[in-house]
Amino acid sequence: MSFINSSWWLVPLIITIFSGILCPAMGTVLITHRRLLQVNLISHCVLPGLALALAIGIHPSIGGVISGLLGSVIAESLTNKKSENYEAIMNTILAGMLGFGVLIIPLLGIRIDLEAVLFGDLLTANFGDLLRTIIAFLVFILLMTFGYEKVVYVGLDPEGASASGINVSLLNLALSFTTALVIVSSMSAVGVILVIALLSTPTLLGLNKAHSLRIAMMRSSFFGLCISLLGFILSIVFNLSPGPAISVICVASLFTMACRFLDI
Repeated sequence: MSFINSSWWLVPLIITIFSGILCPAMGTVLITHRRLLQVNLISHCVLPGLALALAIGIHPSIGGVISGLLGSVIAESLTNKKSENYEAIMNTILAGMLGFGVLIIPLLGIRIDLEAVLFGDLLTANFGDLLRTIIAFLVFILLMTFGYEKVVYVGLDPEGASASGINVSLLNLALSFTTALVIVSSMSAVGVILVIALLSTPTLLGLNKAHSLRIAMMRSSFFGLCISLLGFILSIVFNLSPGPAISVICVASLFTMACRFLDI
């Protein structure tokens, strides 16, 4: 096979490994904090920032992180998780932001490969994509290293954590920032839309009978790594798009888990 004699696949493979580990670990934290819907919101809010950043001449990743974080802050300010309209407001904002991003691209006269942004283009990834993935990975490691106990406490009892002196709002902002970084860094691997599958499915597998957040993150990352590598291999062998392939494997894994629990 010709790809064995070249190294074009090396950077995409390393990105696959990092994304496969990072996304499920981040997803574990977000699910335990009941913030997974926010991931969907942030992923849809990234596109306007990418477009505006390109228009003013700065790196699109910076614009994507800023607009994703801004969308999260705006949504949180308009409602709260106890409101019965929380999900409706979040979904309205995410749809509106995605539509806004699509509209301003021709208005600004810029060229963006929407298919690559939304669904990934892993096999053409470069060192810049790898660098963004490593930065997101390091930021997540720093957050878990210095804030693990607070993250666990807030996930279990946010009111109690706030009463004990923990700045819950600041921690949530840090989580939103890290989430935006993870989403933007995974853009080349699975795209800003399909990343939700890699954040969710391995997490559901890893949380099953896990006795601590740390164990759940490790197990989720293991499942995520296996799913990502399988999707990467299949995309090369059968000439498929890696992002959709990884997403389909996520669905198949979830179906297998459901069948196992239901004894089907």
